[in-house]
Amino acid sequence: MTQKKQRSPLVIACFTIFLDLLGFGIIIPVNSFYVQSLGQGPMVIAFLSASYSLMQFVFGPFWGRLSDKIGRRPVILISVAASFIGHLIFGLSSTIIMIFAARLLAGFGNANIGTAQAIVSDVTTSENRSRGMGMVGASIGLGFLFGPVIGMYAAQFDPQYPALIAAGLAAVNFGLAYLYLPETRVLGSEAGSHRSGMPSIKTILSYMARPNIGNIIKISFLSTAAFAMFEVIVGLLMEHSFLPSESRNTHEHIAAAAKMTGYFLVVVGITAIIIQGGLIGRLTKKFGEKFLFQAGLLLMGLSLGAIPVVAALGGYSAMLILAVPLAIGTGIMNPSLSSLLSKSAPKDQQGAILGLNHSFSALGRVVGPGLSGILFESNVGAPFYVAAVVTMLAFFVSLGLKRAEDLPT
Repeated sequence: MTQKKQRSPLVIACFTIFLDLLGFGIIIPVNSFYVQSLGQGPMVIAFLSASYSLMQFVFGPFWGRLSDKIGRRPVILISVAASFIGHLIFGLSSTIIMIFAARLLAGFGNANIGTAQAIVSDVTTSENRSRGMGMVGASIGLGFLFGPVIGMYAAQFDPQYPALIAAGLAAVNFGLAYLYLPETRVLGSEAGSHRSGMPSIKTILSYMARPNIGNIIKISFLSTAAFAMFEVIVGLLMEHSFLPSESRNTHEHIAAAAKMTGYFLVVVGITAIIIQGGLIGRLTKKFGEKFLFQAGLLLMGLSLGAIPVVAALGGYSAMLILAVPLAIGTGIMNPSLSSLLSKSAPKDQQGAILGLNHSFSALGRVVGPGLSGILFESNVGAPFYVAAVVTMLAFFVSLGLKRAEDLPT
C-alpha cells in the first residue's frame, strides 16, 4: 500500500476504537444510578458491569476469526451495528431485563477491538507496528478520558441521554466505516484454510502453544485484571483517605469525591495519551518492544503498590504526582505488548489471535473489579497491594518471551 492508502484504514480503525470506547465511557457515570432507580441493588449492578466485559471475553476471538475469513470491513460494520442497537435499547429501557439485554448486545458488538487491531497490523510494516498500536492505545485512552465527562454532563438532563448519545456515536461510526474503510485483509486461498466462528478449545490451545503468544495472552489477562482492580476502587480509597466520614452520602461529599477521582483519572489519561500517541514509536526503535513492556510492567507494579502508602502519608497532591509514573507504565506496556503479539502471530491468523488476546483482557476486566471489591471491604489498601503482586507475576511471565527479531520466520 502507498502511504496515503495506509493512512485511511489506520485512521478509521483508530476512530472506530475511539468511538467504541467513548460510547462505553459515556454510560459509566450513570449506569449504576439508573439501574438503582429501577429498584436493583449493588449485586445486580456488579453483574451488569461484568456482563459487558464477559461478552467481550466470549466474542473477541469470534470477530477476529471471522475477519480472517470474510475480511475486516464486514466484521467492523456488523459489530458496530450491534453496538448501535445495544446502546439504543439501553437508552429506551424501562426494565432490568431490557438493560441486561442491551449491555450484552453492546458488549457483543464492542468485542471488535481485536479486529480493529488486525487492520492496524494489515496496513503497517514491522518497523512502524508499535507506532500504529500506540495510536490504538491513544484512541482507547481518549475514549475513556472524554466519555465519562460527556456522560456526566448528559445525565444532568436525563439519565437515559448518555445511552442515546452513545447510540448516536455508534451510528456515526457505522457511517464513517461504510464510506471510508477499505478492506485491508487480502483474501485468498490461505484465508479459506481457517474456519470462521468461535474457536474450539483445541484451536485456542494451538494458538497459545506458538512462540510468545501464550505468554503474551497470560500477561494481557494479568495486567488488565490488575489495572481494573485499581481503576474500580481508587475513588473509594481517595474518599476514605481525604474526606470526612461524617459527611458521607451528602451531595457535597459525593461531588468532592467524584472531582478528586476525575482529576486523578484525567492525569492518568493525558499522560498515557502523550506516551502512546507521540513517543511510543521512537521509544520502540531505541529499546524494542520486549524491554519497553517489561519496564512498563515494573513501573506499573511499583506505582500500584505505592498508591495506598502515598494516600496515607503524602496527601492528594502526591496522589496526582503518582498518577504520572502509573500512566507511563501502562502507556509503554500496552502498545508494545500488542505490537509484539502481532509480530508473533502468522499473517493469516492476525485477527483471530489479536481477538483472542482482547478476549482475555476482557476476562481480566470481569475478574479484577469483583476481587477488588471483596478485598477493599477487608482492608482499603489490599486491592492495590494484590494488584501490584499480580503485575509482578505478569513481569516474571514476560521473562520467557523472545524478541521479535529472534522469532522463527
